[in-house]
Amino acid sequence: MAVQWVLVCHGLITLLVLVSFLCGQWPIFQGTFIERIHVFLTFGAYDYFLRFVGAVFGSKGTNAILSVEYFCCDRPNPILQIIYLAILGGTYYFVAKSSFGYIPGYYLSGVHRYTSLLAVGIGVLLFLLTSFSDPGTVKAENVSQYISAYPYDNVIYSEKECSTCKIPKPARSKHCSICDRCVARFDHHCGWMNNCIGERNTGYFMAFLLWHFLLCIYGAVTIGLILAGRLKELRVIYILTVYYGVENSFLSLAPHVVQWLLASYNTQILLMVFLAIVSLLLAGFFSYHAKLCLTNTTTNETFKWQEYISWQGKINEAKASAAALKASINGMSTEGKPPESKWRAFFRKSPLEDVQVVKNNIYDKGFFHNLHEIIFPPSMRSSFLQSKSKSG
Repeated sequence: MAVQWVLVCHGLITLLVLVSFLCGQWPIFQGTFIERIHVFLTFGAYDYFLRFVGAVFGSKGTNAILSVEYFCCDRPNPILQIIYLAILGGTYYFVAKSSFGYIPGYYLSGVHRYTSLLAVGIGVLLFLLTSFSDPGTVKAENVSQYISAYPYDNVIYSEKECSTCKIPKPARSKHCSICDRCVARFDHHCGWMNNCIGERNTGYFMAFLLWHFLLCIYGAVTIGLILAGRLKELRVIYILTVYYGVENSFLSLAPHVVQWLLASYNTQILLMVFLAIVSLLLAGFFSYHAKLCLTNTTTNETFKWQEYISWQGKINEAKASAAALKASINGMSTEGKPPESKWRAFFRKSPLEDVQVVKNNIYDKGFFHNLHEIIFPPSMRSSFLQSKSKSG
């Protein structure tokens, strides 16, 4: 029984660490212990580690750690790509070793041995396509093409030159400090892909997220059906009710069934829970990016709009405050004017309540247009038309 409780505690702690690390910065967790764990995992632990290294090894040790940090976080490197392949390969290996012996089973046919390998292969293919495809690098040779494809909105994007590349900066582009290049319709730099996510590989990236979500669901459901099949084949319910006298109800049987599964198939249980947790995280990440794609917004632009709306809101609040102050001064200096009703003054709206800034995204042209732009980027269409006109 102690082993089962250790496994349960291990699963709960793993879930807590994963959720805190990946989702602790979400607004829903603000002010909670999950946010504090996230801060510790992402900043606090590393800061304490740097201090410890500095105290033991001095400045040389600290500089060595900072050099490793620069290579891992500020320059292109394949570390996370290798970790991804290790996680995917290791998970598939443990699933195959622990569960393929029960396929075919009561609820599964033998074809799942091969479909699972095919599904993993497609996931690796999408990973490679996203990692090694051009995200839409802006160069002197194609900058005019990107400028014509993405007009300036003169709100968050206006005509300017990239201070690093020394070429005009198209709207919706950004110079990635890690890759050291300008990327069209820049979304973010993905360490897992060791590549930027931009105009030309956003479709691959979304397909990667969706497929891996479905892959995790497929794995978790398959293992669940294997365990259900073992319950059926070994007649566990029958033995519990007939030989041990357990009442034939869900509430009575559930603790005994769970105990038996944890004792006999703990590896499969851990794998199923792991795949279920990862699928939830992938579902949230995919949903977030799908919402961005369907409104024709990028991750980079969400931050730009937040800054713009905050800045405009402060300006409008200052104007409203100045207008209210001016009106109060004029009211004080006016003589002979009948006093305003206290009830009317009580229900009168403050000028600050009318302060609002509307987000006007000119690139959002509707669901179908936005989806079409993800699949067929504007620059690719314009380059195709230019080559066709030249050949004609």
